[in-house]
Amino acid sequence: MLGWDIGGVNTKLVRVDDADPRLGRAASIAYEIQHDPASLAPMLAALAATVGARPNWPHAVTMTAELSQAFRSKREGVARVLDAMAEAFPGDPLHIYTVDDRFVTPEEARTSPLHVAAANWAATAALVARTTPDAILIDIGTTSTDIIPISRGRVSARGRTDPARLSTGELVYTGAVRTPVEALVRHVPLGEGEAAVSAEWFATAGDAHVWLGQLDPADYTSPTQDGRPATRPYAGERLARVVCGEREMLDDAAIDRIARAVVEAQLELVVTGVRRVRAEFPDLTVAVVTGLGEFVAAEAARRAGLDPRPLSDRLGSASRTAPAAAVACLLAHRLETGEA
Repeated sequence: MLGWDIGGVNTKLVRVDDADPRLGRAASIAYEIQHDPASLAPMLAALAATVGARPNWPHAVTMTAELSQAFRSKREGVARVLDAMAEAFPGDPLHIYTVDDRFVTPEEARTSPLHVAAANWAATAALVARTTPDAILIDIGTTSTDIIPISRGRVSARGRTDPARLSTGELVYTGAVRTPVEALVRHVPLGEGEAAVSAEWFATAGDAHVWLGQLDPADYTSPTQDGRPATRPYAGERLARVVCGEREMLDDAAIDRIARAVVEAQLELVVTGVRRVRAEFPDLTVAVVTGLGEFVAAEAARRAGLDPRPLSDRLGSASRTAPAAAVACLLAHRLETGEA
């Protein structure tokens, strides 16, 4: 069984054996579809080969790539992703996950693209609900944060599309890597006071997390803004440019203050979202945290008065690619029980 989470800048794959992602293998690749949409099918095939995929294995598919500016509409984006899957895996059974927790055929997905567009959060929440019936799921990836209430074993999100979820606070557009610094702060500490930040996308949240030792450079899964490595020294250089400076002008202590201001602003953004969602479910006391930014999610949960519990306790390393693991597990269960 293969579970896919096909994104516009990162694609994740989990091979699940015996419906247990801890017994399988996970893989991911940083691939920006906007810059090379023709390579989507070859990329999918190559990624599947890394986990030992074989012909005729079932594929459980969720996606967010349809939002890419490579496509003029979500309908076009969904269709192009489905075309690529069919090209990469001809004849293999494809099961497309919907936001209302169903699997449909590619033909059905094409006719109702908004039901399958950006449904990955619903898959993770549905899997969590099976073992943690009362919780708030906080999943922080490279780009965005999902904050999903689960009550009495039911996914209780009010929003179903990305615009609706942005309205309800269940989607917060900040992530552990790609969020530009200027999307988080307008001013940062500098010298005896503070300085306004440049709006040039010189640095991202990932640079702040790498500088502070919270994110492994290997997990900086997108191109850096200057094209240089995602190491701490280069992260410091990028952060210096936030105030139009460079390392001869700013020492380590100055970079520390900038990085901490960025991280604190991101934390407060997530905390605000968590508190907003929790206000509808005041009895929820547990947060299931996951994603590349699990460390941010856990601290945000604590600040919001929740008890953070890592999804990795159940999924192991596959929790880093939680939606891909979730759709695979959900489909495996339904095929076994005859529900799919």
